[in-house]
Amino acid sequence: MKQVVIDIPDNKFSFFMELVNNLGFTKVKQISKEQQQFVADLQHSLQQVNQHQEGKIKLQSAKDFLDEL
Repeated sequence: MKQVVIDIPDNKFSFFMELVNNLGFTKVKQISKEQQQFVADLQHSLQQVNQHQEGKIKLQSAKDFLDEL
């Protein structure tokens, strides 16, 4: 089974959900704003890790992070 994540404009959301439900797919799941934000934050973090591995940015050490607290 494959999964697809699509950003839908608010004014088209009802139409899109009606269309998808009428196609007969077995499972349509909506995610909350909090879940959307979590995914966006996770994607940003992974981009930073990739940039660090490529030598494009330097990440903060755990010691420096804890010292800030």
